[in-house]
Amino acid sequence: MKSKNLFATIALAASATMLTAPAMAANPMVGGAAMYPTKTIVENALNSKDHTTLVAAVKAAGLVETLSGPGPFTVFAPTNAAFAKLPAGTVDTLVKPENKAMLTTILTYHVVSGTMDSKAIAKAIKAGGGKAMLTTVQGEPLTAMMKGGKLMLTDAKGGMSMVTIKDVMQSNGVIHVVDTVLMP
Repeated sequence: MKSKNLFATIALAASATMLTAPAMAANPMVGGAAMYPTKTIVENALNSKDHTTLVAAVKAAGLVETLSGPGPFTVFAPTNAAFAKLPAGTVDTLVKPENKAMLTTILTYHVVSGTMDSKAIAKAIKAGGGKAMLTTVQGEPLTAMMKGGKLMLTDAKGGMSMVTIKDVMQSNGVIHVVDTVLMP
């Protein structure tokens, strides 16, 4: 009788896993929060504890309304750890009102018009013979390429950033989480 209960428990656990796996796949976790494809880039970013610096910067630059709009946008979203790699005091200086133009320039360099999921980026890389030039909303290009099976971005200054979480779909585009702030 115990073995019947054990098998029933295993079967129930397996069916529960099958029911919850698609829901988890549809809502990836970023910064400890589920990302919902029905929410905007800003609405989802507000819930990610890994993106508090980015959210503060977006607010300081006055870009909340834009990134809450219909888009669509592809955002390469640096984490708090990415901002921490910048020289000491950089973030504090950038969020000051007198530096709003510079902050806006840096943030819009992380945004590409349209929705480019990882498959679209990979297709562009293949078409470009190993590199794809992505034109940012700021106006300067980002170079995308694959390195060791990872999607890498090279900024205008030659700095490199790796996509650590790809294809986080939003109602107004897609987010790819990056590990380094990109500089125009």
